[in-house]
Amino acid sequence: MNLTEQLKQFADKSIKRHPGEAQNIMQSAIDQLISSSILDNALKTGDKIPNPTLPNAKNEARELYSFLKQSRVVLIFYRGGWCPYCNLELRAYQNRHEDIKAKGAALIAVSPEVPDNSLSTSEKNKLDFEVLSDINNEFAKELGLVFQLPESLQELYKKFGINLDENQENTNQELPIAATYIIEQDGTISYHFLEEDYKLRANPDEVVDRL
Repeated sequence: MNLTEQLKQFADKSIKRHPGEAQNIMQSAIDQLISSSILDNALKTGDKIPNPTLPNAKNEARELYSFLKQSRVVLIFYRGGWCPYCNLELRAYQNRHEDIKAKGAALIAVSPEVPDNSLSTSEKNKLDFEVLSDINNEFAKELGLVFQLPESLQELYKKFGINLDENQENTNQELPIAATYIIEQDGTISYHFLEEDYKLRANPDEVVDRL
């Protein structure tokens, strides 16, 4: 079962676990995000990626262009280890990591989680690629990927036991949309996947084919 099929299966089960109002709140948040035209201003194929320095899961500074000096980069933005769709995505990319390296690319995942939480996510999913912390979503904001959760969704997440304030160590209630990029060594984006619906992610099979 590929990632797209896994995500669909999990989403179908989620409807049964959290029917009614919870589904309405989550779908309304997606609809609002679509209406905001966030994708219009997000970086896409042909654009140049910025060069942030971000801490990895061990709180060591990593500069994006230092990776690009060695190879192309597959860059994944995910919401956090609390997100089951993100964990499915990370594990699916871990399963294709060797194929990505064989195509001459480094795999990097980025989220607004602070390093301690990124480390937990990395260990939980047995990841052997870099997981970087985008503190306060500053890098994702440069790419035009960040949105603030509606209050109704904030309250629902609290009921689910999701504490973004603790996870990100801020009170911004902001997340990046689902995004995956292939970045060439000169910093140019050669592939992008951008999606307002958090249940949809770039299939690693397609990304490997694009490399």
